[in-house]
Amino acid sequence: MTNRHGQKVDARLLTGVSETALLTLYGRAYQAGHPDPIIDDPMAIKLVESFDFDFEKFGRRGQEMALRSLAIDRCATEYLTAHPRATVAALAEGFQTSFWRLDRALPGAQFSWLSVDLPEVIDLRQRLLPPSPRITHLAQSALDYSWMDKVDTANGVFITAEGLLMYLQPNEALGLITQCAKRFPGGWMFFDLPPTIVKKVARRGLRSSKRYRVPPMPFSLSVRQLAKLAESVPGIRGVHDVPMPAGRGLFFGKLYPAFWRFPPAKPYRGVFALLEFG
Repeated sequence: MTNRHGQKVDARLLTGVSETALLTLYGRAYQAGHPDPIIDDPMAIKLVESFDFDFEKFGRRGQEMALRSLAIDRCATEYLTAHPRATVAALAEGFQTSFWRLDRALPGAQFSWLSVDLPEVIDLRQRLLPPSPRITHLAQSALDYSWMDKVDTANGVFITAEGLLMYLQPNEALGLITQCAKRFPGGWMFFDLPPTIVKKVARRGLRSSKRYRVPPMPFSLSVRQLAKLAESVPGIRGVHDVPMPAGRGLFFGKLYPAFWRFPPAKPYRGVFALLEFG
């Protein structure tokens, strides 16, 4: 998968939070190409191969990114099974390839897809990923709420904010959640957040390697704080702490999912959140 001239695409124009789209893509593609893969994502592998970019600067290629995608896929599959003609709004989608995974997983899939991201990312998605009449691209920030006007709500709405909210200021993140709850009754929303300690101990961002620092993550919620959204945000009728899928090996296959479930660990771990709007 290359551009129309058969050349690899230079992705160095992506900086800051937009560059993290390459980080998550790389982790997912590496796990998909592993001899014992934990995710079936050939599109991610092809997409990495289409970029002229030094992915090695990101450092480790752990299972976390792929496990997050698996958690989202499970929630989306549940919703789309009950609402087969729903619209999925993928906010700050980056180089996620969820559309194609879900399209394979749901025979006769009819769902529509709204991909929302900044212009430079949308341009690369349109150049490098296969088109589909069911995909609509919007080149804008997820904080520009006009994307909500483009969502067909007739058959249900599933919103993903994968790897987004942690990079927003708290008022921005909570404002986005509040507006989604207001605009999309009957819809679901998935988002993920790091442990709350991250914003305290890594105010300048976390280092993933000697050559790369992940941008600061000023927003996070503990599991207890997440549960309180049902009380503080009008329109939220259900809050779910989504389990960590099992990965490969002893740590990611058994210990990490068990740690995620262990009640005393909840104040210290991250969050996979699923909101139901009423």
